[in-house]
Amino acid sequence: MQEPTVEQAKELFRVCYQLTNMYCSIHLLRLDETTNRIYILAGQETQLEILANGKVRYL
Repeated sequence: MQEPTVEQAKELFRVCYQLTNMYCSIHLLRLDETTNRIYILAGQETQLEILANGKVRYL
């Protein structure tokens, strides 16, 4: 089992904090072990991924 990088973990906390502050529910949170990216599905339309270097990309 692969773990997120330190940068990903910090960014994940920040993103989840911001989403819940906006009363946006988080429906799916997954670390894709093949690409080492974290995927988040929140609210009705918010989709994003956190790359291994901690950069956030909105989809």
